Amino acid sequence: MMPAPPKPDDPPVTVEALCVRLPAKADNPASLAPGVERRPLVRGANELLVEVKAAAVNPSDVKAATGLMPYAVFPRTPGRDYAGFVIDGPADWIGREVFGSSGDLGIRRDGSHATHLAVETEAVVEKPRNLSWEESAGIGVPFVTAMEGFRRAGTPKSHETVLVMGVNGKVGQAAVQIASWHGARVIGVVRKSEPYAGHVNGKVEIVDASMTDVAARVRELTDGKGADIVFNTVGDPYFQAAHQSLALRGRQILIAAIDRIVPFNILEFYRGQHTYVGIDTLGLSSIATGAVLRELGPGFASGHLKPFPIQPSAVFSLEQAKAAFLAVAGSSRDRVILRPAG
Repeated sequence: MMPAPPKPDDPPVTVEALCVRLPAKADNPASLAPGVERRPLVRGANELLVEVKAAAVNPSDVKAATGLMPYAVFPRTPGRDYAGFVIDGPADWIGREVFGSSGDLGIRRDGSHATHLAVETEAVVEKPRNLSWEESAGIGVPFVTAMEGFRRAGTPKSHETVLVMGVNGKVGQAAVQIASWHGARVIGVVRKSEPYAGHVNGKVEIVDASMTDVAARVRELTDGKGADIVFNTVGDPYFQAAHQSLALRGRQILIAAIDRIVPFNILEFYRGQHTYVGIDTLGLSSIATGAVLRELGPGFASGHLKPFPIQPSAVFSLEQAKAAFLAVAGSSRDRVILRPAG
């Protein structure tokens, strides 16, 4: 049950928030010119005011800042993921440690790269007590993307095989954690020889795409059946291999693309009774995203799900926002975090 809405006689607090500001889209990451400004911030009637302790920088933040998302609003404060504590709102929310994410924060409206954030009461989720601020802020987009994919395609079952293409990316690692939490067998695809880098609740069998035919190897590992779910985090480079790896009635989850057009064998698609599921978490509101995060809560509480390790070198102050954006644009494997307190 959600807390009662604020009473009319509880006037909202106005704070002077320190915010990263993007004045306009940049031609490329190197030409980004974020500033840091003080701006008055007050919550709306159905919102909480959160003091932000940590906020993640996602690839989508960089893409929006460089004009790859035409609906991004400027000027604005970027940032989709956050963790902090509530300083204004309904009395039973004051002081609670929370975290959250969103498809519209930092894109269509001011986001989390600031000392304070106003967000809908229904959007925030209780922070796992065993996680740090930085770890909680790093959960957001990768885990929401992975969980939403499985929500739409069907939660993996203990008798099913999940194939994760791009297994060492952050969404790939989140997908492995969730699939293995539910007891599924997991096979991961890497583009060069390397082990799986993340947490898992069981064995992950690795297929090196540079050394073998992925679909043939998956068929070999599954006695010819194929994978029940293919989580394709890369898109078109693995589209055909993913298609050919699917079992009868298999589902392929797609979250990215480099080239938008791919050859598509309709006969194999309907003969295989396949399902393709497209996931775009930018289409999820803060409230919808909060609902996904709540489903993940028991996994973090039990230890079956673990946050990404946060390296000290990947933590930046608000004044270092450009360096943080450049780290993400440079395909850093670290989860990049802004810490408003410096």
